[in-house]
Amino acid sequence: MKKLLFTLALSAGLGASAVQAAGPDVASVLKHHAELVHANYTDTLAAARTMRAAIDAFLAQPSAESQQAAQRAWRAAREYYGQTEAFRFYGGPIDDEIGPEGRLNAWPMDESYVDYVVGDATAGLINDRAFAITKQSITDRNERDGEENIATGWHAIEFLLWGQDLSATGPGARPWTDFMDGQAANADRRRAYLKVATELLIDDLEYLVKAWRPGSRVNYRARFVEEGQESLRKIFVAMGSLSRGELAGERLEVALNSQDQEDEHSCFSDNTHRDAVTNAQGIENVWLGRYRRADGGLLTGPSPRDLVAASDAALAERTSARIAASVAAASAIQAPFDREIIGGRDAPGRQRIQNTVDSLVQQSKDLVAAANAVGITKLTLVQP
Repeated sequence: MKKLLFTLALSAGLGASAVQAAGPDVASVLKHHAELVHANYTDTLAAARTMRAAIDAFLAQPSAESQQAAQRAWRAAREYYGQTEAFRFYGGPIDDEIGPEGRLNAWPMDESYVDYVVGDATAGLINDRAFAITKQSITDRNERDGEENIATGWHAIEFLLWGQDLSATGPGARPWTDFMDGQAANADRRRAYLKVATELLIDDLEYLVKAWRPGSRVNYRARFVEEGQESLRKIFVAMGSLSRGELAGERLEVALNSQDQEDEHSCFSDNTHRDAVTNAQGIENVWLGRYRRADGGLLTGPSPRDLVAASDAALAERTSARIAASVAAASAIQAPFDREIIGGRDAPGRQRIQNTVDSLVQQSKDLVAAANAVGITKLTLVQP
């Protein structure tokens, strides 16, 4: 989703001495951050491959049980991907001019672009037998003629697994027979489409893992760890932009204001409440230099928080507390999200979402001050 940018000009007075004090530690923070990013993408890729195996099993023998197993695998993989959103918004490999973000996680999705919807049994690329289902053709059609014309990625896979969410109390209820020959029109093409979309997602995640892989002299990671203060600035841009423009703004405020189910992030699966938590957790991971691996191990090391604490311990502590409060507030949002956004100002669900927005907005301001404390005098953040 394209967004405007705005520039926050910060006071330069505090930054000069702070960067001198923290400068010797910047290299170690960047090196550890690159390790954290690689670990998170690696876990995401592994979880996505597990999801692919579950989807392949479902497509080989469609049943209610195999469909549910594929859905569970999708949810599990999203837990890791959601945390990677803290690595965006500065022209890195995920969202530079050739980056795959638009294929991976674009939303909201016009379901009728891909498959049938209520009122139109022949809608979508799946039901157009003149459309060849290949990686290239699906990639070429992604976001063609409109940002909601999403042909692939997490949410296309989600839609194919769950179908439209027509329930007020639960997720979509696509019948597993949609993938059975003789039970639903174009079931063969639906199977093919889901398989190809899943393979495309794996390809894009492999690209990101490679971009952050250690030991290369020419990949993005190698450049990132060498760029010193500029890369540190990018880390703060990512945390601040996800905090305010994307999570608080696009993903929570828009739906809160519209009260429209179509504006929630993972609307087909009713997983939006977990998207909010994992996004907030991703920011905390980066700030603290801490990431819980899929195998349970805890990756820790030099962090942006450590740099800020060396200059202004109180600010570092205040920012840490605010970020933790945002994670807690997001965790309080209940499922289904599309019920949380309904009602008047005093509705409990709306208050839970508003509390999260308010915490994230303050968090973004604290991160701006924290950046200033380590000598970063200008940030370009995503505007909501």
